[in-house]
Amino acid sequence: MADISNAQILDALRTIQDPDKGQDIVSLNMVTGLVSKSGNIGFTIEVDAERGPKLEPVRKAAEEVVKAIPGVLSVTVVLTAPTVVLTAPTAAAAPPQQPSQPQDSKQQPVKLLEDIGAVIAVASGKGGVGKSTTAVNLALAFCQKGLKTAILDADIYGPSLPLMLGITEKPDSPDGKTLMPIEKYGLKCMSIGFMVPADTPMIWRGPMVMGALEQMMGDVKWGEIDVLIIDMPPGTGDAQLTMAQRVALAGSVIVSTPQDLALLDARKGLNMFKRVEVPVFGIIENMSYFLCPHCGERSEIFTHGGAKDAAAQMEVDFLGEVPLEMAIREGSDTGRPIVASSPDSPQAKSYHEIADRLWAKISSGDSQPAAPEIIVE
Repeated sequence: MADISNAQILDALRTIQDPDKGQDIVSLNMVTGLVSKSGNIGFTIEVDAERGPKLEPVRKAAEEVVKAIPGVLSVTVVLTAPTVVLTAPTAAAAPPQQPSQPQDSKQQPVKLLEDIGAVIAVASGKGGVGKSTTAVNLALAFCQKGLKTAILDADIYGPSLPLMLGITEKPDSPDGKTLMPIEKYGLKCMSIGFMVPADTPMIWRGPMVMGALEQMMGDVKWGEIDVLIIDMPPGTGDAQLTMAQRVALAGSVIVSTPQDLALLDARKGLNMFKRVEVPVFGIIENMSYFLCPHCGERSEIFTHGGAKDAAAQMEVDFLGEVPLEMAIREGSDTGRPIVASSPDSPQAKSYHEIADRLWAKISSGDSQPAAPEIIVE
């Protein structure tokens, strides 16, 4: 399929007028970050922060007019402010398309997901350490404890939840504005991967990623939830900082493998959360050791105990270790996570024990820090 040209898209968008300024949004240079790839279109509409909620109809109209272009498969449009100052929010929820606003003595930007019982960020300093596998199995362990549990895949560039839970359908939108989470194994689930083909690259700029994240949190009807697990993207970039600022996090969990290279990045992730005053519940050592299924011999492929030592050095708890197991890998690849397919297995027991430790921390009530003020210049 030939890519749809930027000229075609901009011509269509010239039919959309700013209601206050009386000119089209292209002539006003409001359209930025335009990306067209194999029929998948994305762009942002830059507006003054205070006009964000009012211009939602403009965003919707722009989405519809581009969607009508022959050959277009999907359209993602995000309202954003050209200059944003972010501070840690404390107010009640507001429309998710509203960009973060400059601060004065009377107004702060809103926190998202404040009506969720406990929001836990599962993070890692780098990719490839099994963070998503850990997040999914922990969510299932909470669910099997009888808690109403949800999981949000916050990795826009590399969503893994559809594959790991075997979900192929798209979420419903009863009113065209909000999304219903997809339910699987008793979990309520949301991922950008539910709405975009698996082989479609997400060639998005930062503001589009932030807008998509906020919409997946604020525009989803989560319902009554005791625990929400957020599978964070790897690293310590804009997405992690925005999540720490905009979400009422109960705390974070760092996943690492035992070797020094992975632990170096894990320390960066842990320090980031400490810097923005989000509680760090502790570190999990994934792929901690390997037990041969034939002879039972234990092999410490990536060494062993590095995460426990790092936790002690950084004065956070060591939450537990998870072995490198073929059954865990196969479950993730086939959409049948080990905690769902074999809840009584030794491998699932590792996740249950970590979930128990986390729930004890949450129940103790010592995971709510004072809201910090964070300014990004």
